[in-house]
Amino acid sequence: MDFLSAGMLLADAEGAAPAPSLPSLLMPMVLIVLVWYFLILRPQGRERKARELQLANLKRNDRVVTYSGIIGTITGFSDDNKEVTLRVDDNVKLRFLRSAIQGPLAESSPTDASKPAGS
Repeated sequence: MDFLSAGMLLADAEGAAPAPSLPSLLMPMVLIVLVWYFLILRPQGRERKARELQLANLKRNDRVVTYSGIIGTITGFSDDNKEVTLRVDDNVKLRFLRSAIQGPLAESSPTDASKPAGS
């Protein structure tokens, strides 16, 4: 063995780190995907299901608010159940897509509003 080849063998044995294995490279990516699923995708799926259930449970005479802020009472549904007719005032009825309904109107009774905050 000559001097040059002995030096290369010595350098390879001391200075070079071993190549990382495939599982050790994939582990951080798998962890990121799992965190993303549990923090973003899963809660969004729950919210979407709750909203679909809420829209499916709408019935006549429910007071609702639309995403545009219009408050009305449901008077009817279209044949395909995709549209809702709202009465917003006497002799004023508007048709909306069911998906435009934000949800039922949470009304507070007048007696609740007149109570002091401390009681």
